[in-house]
Amino acid sequence: MVDTVLMIARITAFVPACLLGVSFLSSCGSSKPAPAAQGAELRLVARSYSVRGKRYVPMDAATALRYKADGIASYYEANGSRGALGERLRRGEFYAAHATLPMPCQVRITNLSNGKSCEARIADRGPFSKNRIIDVSSAVARELGFLRKGLQQVRVEVISVGDGPGQLKAD
Repeated sequence: MVDTVLMIARITAFVPACLLGVSFLSSCGSSKPAPAAQGAELRLVARSYSVRGKRYVPMDAATALRYKADGIASYYEANGSRGALGERLRRGEFYAAHATLPMPCQVRITNLSNGKSCEARIADRGPFSKNRIIDVSSAVARELGFLRKGLQQVRVEVISVGDGPGQLKAD
């Protein structure tokens, strides 16, 4: 009797899961985009927040797409911890932290002393030092040629805001 009840419970849990899987797989081969992708809206993390008594208000997507600024960059290593987007930031990846750009967004960072540039994903908040405009991963600092120096004069330009079908690209 106990075996029969246990079997019925397993079947009851298994059948809806199978039906969900079948409906998901049947939509994968479709040439039409899924309903969510048809009217995809841009989803950004743009909530205001406070650090050490100072309030930061992230810019909207339209403002971010025009963003270009020169200033000092520093580097940091998140070492597998989660950034403000909730993503794991791992050694060797090209990510960065900015205080007011919406997340996610993609930026081009250029070392103004040697002209080297690379792209990074804004996936964290910072820097919270008033003389810096961006913190970059050690992989970005290495690519730009300032890993051993620690700080560098850079230019930051937004390439795109958002992910997936709702992504907006700068001109």
